[in-house]
Amino acid sequence: MNRFLLTLGLLAVAITQAQAHSAGEHAGHDMPAAAASAQETSVRFANVALTDQDGQEVHLERDLVSDRIVVMSFIYTSCTTVCPVVSSILGKVQKQLGERVGREVQLVSLSIDPQRDDARRLNDYARTFQNGPGWSWLTGTPSAVTETLKGLGSFSGDLGSHAPLILVGDGNSRHWTRYYGFTDPAVLIREVDRLGAQRHAHAGHSLVAREQQP
Repeated sequence: MNRFLLTLGLLAVAITQAQAHSAGEHAGHDMPAAAASAQETSVRFANVALTDQDGQEVHLERDLVSDRIVVMSFIYTSCTTVCPVVSSILGKVQKQLGERVGREVQLVSLSIDPQRDDARRLNDYARTFQNGPGWSWLTGTPSAVTETLKGLGSFSGDLGSHAPLILVGDGNSRHWTRYYGFTDPAVLIREVDRLGAQRHAHAGHSLVAREQQP
């Protein structure tokens, strides 16, 4: 009986230590869906070379953002709490937008742990969430990733304080919104639709203006 109680006590201690380790490693990662919020913002794209999951060199603004509507997340493959949830959210966005992804819409996930996340590791990770083209998973040298994150206002310098964040914006209008917390995919899709509608309205106004010119 005493041995049984001792075993239970040791097990309880082990669980407590494991929970404490997890909490320390992922501080700030317990943000519930109800805490999700949005904020308009501006971004700057660093003119640096990054690497996608296929090992190809890309420049974020020129090759991926360009004239597209973009949904962008920040993850790292060894994260077991926030990042799989955020990646799952983008996976649902991709599924619901269908063929628009890869044409009008581009999904981007940037690793904040470039020292461990190489192209092969990102490729393996992407298979769990990605279904079809139009979703680029990026890494690069630590300096290139850091400069990119700083330009996007997403640099923390500490993986443990990495909180869920998704950016949605239009490469044409340069209108960007930050979504903090575990944002409902429907909210992100509504923003994509809103940006798309603004594009069509602007194109219509431009066409009318050209037709009215003498």
